[in-house]
This record gives sequence, C-alpha cells and structure tokens, in this order.
Amino acid sequence: MIKYIRPLLFPFAILYGIIVIIRNKCYDWGIFKSRQFDLPVICVGNLAVGGSGKTPVTEYLVRLLSQHRVAILSRGYGRETKGFILADAAATAKSIGDEPLQYYQKFPQVTVAVCEDRITGIERLQADHDLIILDDAFQHRKVKPGYSILLFEYDKIRRPQWLLPTGNLREPFPGYKRAEQILITKSPTLVDESTKQQIKRKFNALNPEKIAYASIQYNSLQPVYATTPEKTTTGPAQTVFLLTGIANTKPLLQYLEGEYRQVIQHAYPDHHKFSTSEIKSLVQAFNSCPDREKLIITTEKDAQRLLDASIKDLLLNLPVFFLPIKVDIHAADQLKFNQEILTYVSKHTRDRSIHQAKNK
Repeated sequence: MIKYIRPLLFPFAILYGIIVIIRNKCYDWGIFKSRQFDLPVICVGNLAVGGSGKTPVTEYLVRLLSQHRVAILSRGYGRETKGFILADAAATAKSIGDEPLQYYQKFPQVTVAVCEDRITGIERLQADHDLIILDDAFQHRKVKPGYSILLFEYDKIRRPQWLLPTGNLREPFPGYKRAEQILITKSPTLVDESTKQQIKRKFNALNPEKIAYASIQYNSLQPVYATTPEKTTTGPAQTVFLLTGIANTKPLLQYLEGEYRQVIQHAYPDHHKFSTSEIKSLVQAFNSCPDREKLIITTEKDAQRLLDASIKDLLLNLPVFFLPIKVDIHAADQLKFNQEILTYVSKHTRDRSIHQAKNK
C-alpha cells in the first residue's frame, strides 16, 4: 500500500531535500561547526534508510583493526534509555539496542558504547582507546570523522533513488562526496565490467579506485539459547520458519530457499520489537506444521531481541537458531580496501606516551 502513496509525497521530498541541502551547506561553509578529534575516527554509514549492511562491515573493521584498542560508538537505535551507556554484562537490547548488544557479545575485547550525542560519546571514550568506529553516523555532521565508509546496496544503486518520504534516501545523492570509500554491499560474487562502469558513472566525482565491492558470506547456524535442541539434520527436507525484523530480507530469503525445501516467513519492520503475541503466533504455526524436520531461523541482530525473558520462555526447548553473516570484500578490492584503512589509522594514531603524560 505504501508504495502507491509514496509518489504522492513527492512535494514533501522536495521540501525535505531543500532543508537537508541547506543544513549540509551550513556545515560545509563553517556556519555550523563540526568537531574533529586527535585520534582515528572511522564512520560507517549510508545515504539510504536501513539494510545496507553496516553491522557486518563494522565487524569487519573490528577484525581488521584487532591490534588496536577499539571502541564502537552507536546511538543505540530502538533502545529505551537515554544518554551515554557503556555495554556490560547487564546490557540488553532494550538498554543499548540490538546491534550494540551483538557487538558486545561477539567482541569481548572491544568497548561498546551508545550515545545520541556522538561528541559526548567520543569525549568519554577517547582517553582509553586508539580509535573509534562510529556506527551509522554519516549524517551526524557535528562530528567530522577522519575516514568515512559509505555503503550502497548492489540492487538499489543501479536503480533511481529518491529522497524521503517518496524514497529511502536520507540526503541527496551527491552527499557521497564526503566519503573516503564507497562499498557496494550485497553484490553477486562476480560483477561484470559493464555493470561496474555503470555504477562508477554514478560516482563521477570520486576516484574509481575508492569503489569496492562486497558480498554476503553466510556461516553455520548457531543456537539462540543454551537450551536450544541440537540441530540433527540439514538439507532440503526441512521446513524453516524465518523470523525477521530487518530492512531487507531478500538476500537472506534467497539463500535459505536454496538450502531448504520450504521457507515460511514471519517478517516485521527493521528493529521491530517482537511482542509475546507475535512469538506465540510463530510457535503455534511451528507446532501446527506436520513436518518432523523443521527449524526456526532468525538473524543474528534479531536474536538479540529474543533474549528478553518473556519471549525466551515461549521459545525455550524449540530449535531456534540464528544465521551469522560476514561481509566478504571481493578479492580484487580487498587488499587496497584494507590498506587504505590501515594507513589512515597508522598515520593518525596518537603518541600514547604523550597522551598518557597529559592525563597524569
């Protein structure tokens, strides 16, 4: 229904675009102030709303920069709290958001924090870290990151895109010029040269070497709960009940349909807070299915919201698994992509001895 309404909202998209352009120009001209910091700050963002793969790219950076003291700073979308919060053992999706919780559980060596005001967040983190990764902060112009990675989905970048509310763009497309690196995510393993040329023309103001391609790599299923029964069988004989609250389920659905005989979707909007009635509906559908070999599968991000006690009680002792994913930078681009980031970090890392002396 909404796709038929969106064209009628075009006048509002024009007004929205004018406001965003004026705001960005005020930052570009120095009327509004952006703050830089004396340590490496890497921003992972996008121009469109949701679904471009920021989480696996952030995780890729954590692994790439594992020799450094890394902090991830997010606003904590969907949390029920305010202000600066450091993730700890008591953290939940409600207190810090699903993606920060995923980072915290996956990378115990990394500091994870949330704060709506990125300047305050960086100020609280900078003394004890070598670099900070800003998750989804490309439009947060109060901070001027040292290195921005801007993500575009492969399927969407090849089609015309429109500003909110007609389309999904948060700002006009030329905003890409603020980025140091463009990453085309969810690409097929092989991208033909004519398609690359078509995409390159869209970014005509950027050095073509700054455009890299990445695919999704699906890993082995993992149990959501410690009590999840072991998965004893795999293959096309199984029925899968797919529970999602993500922006774009198409790649995941295509993958699972290639792995299993039947996939039954229970799809909700991005960052959706699953209610007990929705989970009861899923459990009822699962129990009513006559197939003996069946699973409930969700995404790693959605799994964080299934840890809530009221929901967990409904799913305990059922075969509930999440499907981890990684971003796979294409071989032709990976070395240069990695080296660009490593070079930026090495050139901007502070002298620890001087910094520590200042804080004594």
